[in-house]
Amino acid sequence: MKIVRAAAVLAVVAWSTRAEEITLQVDPAATRVTWTLSASLHTVHGTFKLKRGELSFDPESGKAAGIFIVDATSGESGNNGRDAKMHQTVLESAQYPEITFRPERFEGKVKPQGESDVLLHGTFEIHGARHPLAAKVHSRGDQGKVEATIQFTVPYVDWGMKNPSTFFLKVSQSVMIEIQTLAGTATR
Repeated sequence: MKIVRAAAVLAVVAWSTRAEEITLQVDPAATRVTWTLSASLHTVHGTFKLKRGELSFDPESGKAAGIFIVDATSGESGNNGRDAKMHQTVLESAQYPEITFRPERFEGKVKPQGESDVLLHGTFEIHGARHPLAAKVHSRGDQGKVEATIQFTVPYVDWGMKNPSTFFLKVSQSVMIEIQTLAGTATR
């Protein structure tokens, strides 16, 4: 009888463990948001600052929620003239000071320990408009901490922003974004 009770208790514990939602609190100070824009003469690299980030997900169902907020006004490439044009003409960051991503679901298997590769789907808001977005996420979990690299492409011209190309310098109509971050986990 004790064996049957023990087995029943283990089954309940195993079921409740699988059903737990995991929340990741992203550390803005330990997060690096970089962007890469291909151009005819050279490739332009720059950064943005993360204001805050949180991701909750259910490892079994693939459902996700949360928000990542990037300070659009913090964007820089190391060239004051180019940055002024980016803020005034392309991003219009005075009018649209935040860029957000709201996760909704993921494809793949998230391992609490070790490496995982998933595709995170959600809604990306930039320049006052919302767009569906899928981001590749490579993560490594270890003792309640998660290191992650998130990569995606923003087709900014297709999404209504101006192309900053000039007669002599032609740039790509999409920009590659990479986020490297560290987050702490909390199970609910």
